[in-house]
Amino acid sequence: MRDLRGQSPRRYVADVSGRRVLVGLTLEETSEFEDLDTSLPTLPGRDEPGIGPVTPVEGRWLELYDKHDKAWIKWKADLRAGEQGNSPFFN
Repeated sequence: MRDLRGQSPRRYVADVSGRRVLVGLTLEETSEFEDLDTSLPTLPGRDEPGIGPVTPVEGRWLELYDKHDKAWIKWKADLRAGEQGNSPFFN
């Protein structure tokens, strides 16, 4: 299998103050998401949604990821449609 690191599109943008944030998340949410992301272990067989019980920490990670992912999908669709100006997803 091919190594895909560095091949995914960049999902970070600069907010109005020039700080790096994930599309759709505030600076605080981005920081929280990154902290949660690095603290969650990768467990065999638990890399698919709906497998095993979800802890409160995993639930919060999923909540933030879902918010970000929906904003990312909308932002990419807007870009394809030529509506990239003044996006509400940049905090």
